[in-house]
Amino acid sequence: MGNPMSLFDIVMLALIQGITEFLPVSSSGHLALWPILTGRPDQGVSMDVAVHLGTLAAVCLYFRRETGVLAAGLGDLARGRRATQPARLFLLIALATIPAILAGLALKVSGALESLRAIEVIGWTTLLGGILLWLGDRIGAETRGFGEWGLRDAVLMGLAQALALVPGTSRSGITMTMARFLGFGRTDAARVSMLMAIPVILAAGVLEILGLIRDGNLAVTAELGLAALLSFIAALAALAVMMRMFASDWTMGPFAIYRLGLGAVLLWLAYA
Repeated sequence: MGNPMSLFDIVMLALIQGITEFLPVSSSGHLALWPILTGRPDQGVSMDVAVHLGTLAAVCLYFRRETGVLAAGLGDLARGRRATQPARLFLLIALATIPAILAGLALKVSGALESLRAIEVIGWTTLLGGILLWLGDRIGAETRGFGEWGLRDAVLMGLAQALALVPGTSRSGITMTMARFLGFGRTDAARVSMLMAIPVILAAGVLEILGLIRDGNLAVTAELGLAALLSFIAALAALAVMMRMFASDWTMGPFAIYRLGLGAVLLWLAYA
């Protein structure tokens, strides 16, 4: 699990990850800021896996109807029924996942991912991502709904999701931004973005678990269980708040403004 962590570290990191994972504000930006401000140790791979499994459970539960449709689509494909609506949605989600998986494997094999974790990189991507989020929400029409998500949308949002491998970009932020540019309403943009998160988080978690097994470091502890539970609760609450905001005609402006402030703080810390 890396460096020993106190209960306080576990609780705070789980809450930070859970709250920021699905909001378009960059979870990596917050996780980078935490040790700088507190001097706390790095959480380690096992803790990363635990909190991400917690957030995965949260998004599957909150969007259980859509997750059920995806499961039905997989079943339809297994029976050779490719023309059904669930099968079509499953194939589109799978297509949108491919760029992120390929980019993630390339970064992992090359070792380039570690060099991208620099605070100045996270600061700039957080700041620029906030500007794009504001522009997409400002310019994008609200003429399309969830049922109109098609092949072109899956490809473009999939490519955008691959960019989120650069820390600070925010997976949910960049995919919702692209969805708004494509004309989807805020609630439907968020629904598509959250569904796209499921296979990406699952794939990343499986890769990390396989790495832990290979290195002989896989151990399920009470601390990891607590972190997973807390991140699950925090992510569920954050999802409920965000979706209620969008349903109440809130814009993405508050998230964009927050990102601009966070990016400015990170850049000040990087260059001061």
